[in-house]
Amino acid sequence: MTTKFKGTEVHLHGHLPAIGQAMPNVRFVNSDLSEGDIAGLKGKVVVLFSLPSVDTGVCAAETRAFNKHLSDLGAAGLALSADLPFVFKRFCEAEGIANVKGVSDFRFRDADKLGVRMADGTLAGLLARVVFVVDKEGVLRYTQVVPEVGTEPDYAAVLGAVKKLL
Repeated sequence: MTTKFKGTEVHLHGHLPAIGQAMPNVRFVNSDLSEGDIAGLKGKVVVLFSLPSVDTGVCAAETRAFNKHLSDLGAAGLALSADLPFVFKRFCEAEGIANVKGVSDFRFRDADKLGVRMADGTLAGLLARVVFVVDKEGVLRYTQVVPEVGTEPDYAAVLGAVKKLL
């Protein structure tokens, strides 16, 4: 699987999970340093989006946008990156982000189960911009690999997938 960064092709490490299959149980670290996992969200529709770093303009805008869009829907939002938990805590508090939880891949590196880590290019080691929608039973129902890491996802398509599951 590939994406692009500033027009240059970037390969992703591993493979994306298959639509219709159980979502891999990705573990993460919350902004308070507690540990969590996607299995703990069973019973909720989940929008998990991976991103390079919430300290960049596009990633910050994406997190703000999902926070706004998901507030009306009742789906859980998880922003996953290699950022340290402190970065997410600072950002979410400063921005009033309440409907998206910023979670870190720094400890477990379970994003590799999702095939979203960039294997080469300038941002090698960071996570690509990919969106997953998981149903209440923990089954992956939608995936969007954003074709250019420096652009936001197609929110209408993601939200359409979420609405079908609510």
